[in-house]
Amino acid sequence: MKAEEILWGAVTLIILYLAWKTIAPLLSAIFFAAILAYAVLPLHKRLTKRTDNKKSALIFTILLIGLSSIVTVELVLIIKNLIVSFYGDIMTFISWSLTLELPFGISGALQSLYSQLTPKLTEYVQSYVFSIPEYLLQLVIFLATFYTFLVNSDEIKKQIYALIPGGHEDLGKKLLKRADVTLQALIRAWLLLNIAKGILMTLGFWGFGITDLPTALLAGLLTILFSFIPLFEGWMIWLVAAIFLLKQGDVLKAIAISIYGAVLVSPLPDFTIRPKLVAKEAKLDEIMVLIGMIGGVWAFGVKGLIIGPIVLNLVSALLKEWKRIKAQQS
Repeated sequence: MKAEEILWGAVTLIILYLAWKTIAPLLSAIFFAAILAYAVLPLHKRLTKRTDNKKSALIFTILLIGLSSIVTVELVLIIKNLIVSFYGDIMTFISWSLTLELPFGISGALQSLYSQLTPKLTEYVQSYVFSIPEYLLQLVIFLATFYTFLVNSDEIKKQIYALIPGGHEDLGKKLLKRADVTLQALIRAWLLLNIAKGILMTLGFWGFGITDLPTALLAGLLTILFSFIPLFEGWMIWLVAAIFLLKQGDVLKAIAISIYGAVLVSPLPDFTIRPKLVAKEAKLDEIMVLIGMIGGVWAFGVKGLIIGPIVLNLVSALLKEWKRIKAQQS
């Protein structure tokens, strides 16, 4: 009997390991699809009252496809322009430096260095090109998972509550409530802050005279959209503007929009204003939220922006429950 149990235990571990290896490359897409589905779930419930569950989920998925298509095209174009510009500037500098007559054999050392650097740069550009199909595959998984989570939201909720061990229903519900409150606070803070970033970016582009008002409004809209993409955020917009101004020879405006963007758009508000908003909504300490965000990103990558604060809030709930039990026992 023991040998049979060991065998089935080993088979189970192998299956779980293979399942993890299968899901791991797509984990980010699945995770953020679940978060977005959770964010639009109240709207989905309202729309379901007027139509059926699947049609409502399909409507939101179609809207998401249109939005993600716009963001994807803009993202690819911006990154392409940045890489091409960076690559061209590096190659121009290399060509110029090789024309200099430098003493002490420095010219030969530079030639040796550049002979190794140039293939690396080329390999980097090629890796960007080959990463596009991978990104599109992740996007397909993201959209399919988003639709699935919306359609099966009620069943998923039932299954989560069914996993709570018997005799610990109260604690399980408290933890789920804490996670729910924290996640709602993160989503609301994310939404409000991103809209504010878009408005400030529009004012910055227009106020500094970088573009006319319609183009500034477009820059603000792109800032809002990109701010929903972890890692990219709104800094990409002001960085492109700064590079454009530098190429035009307008150094003062480039410095001004960089300082303005970094302080008021991204990344500074993400580590100052966002923790305050989340802490106020979730009734947490600001330092705990900040530690959760930074430590979460360090441990889990961009997913940690959401995972970190939730985990620390759950730890706080467990400590309070432990204190309550100890108080009752004494």
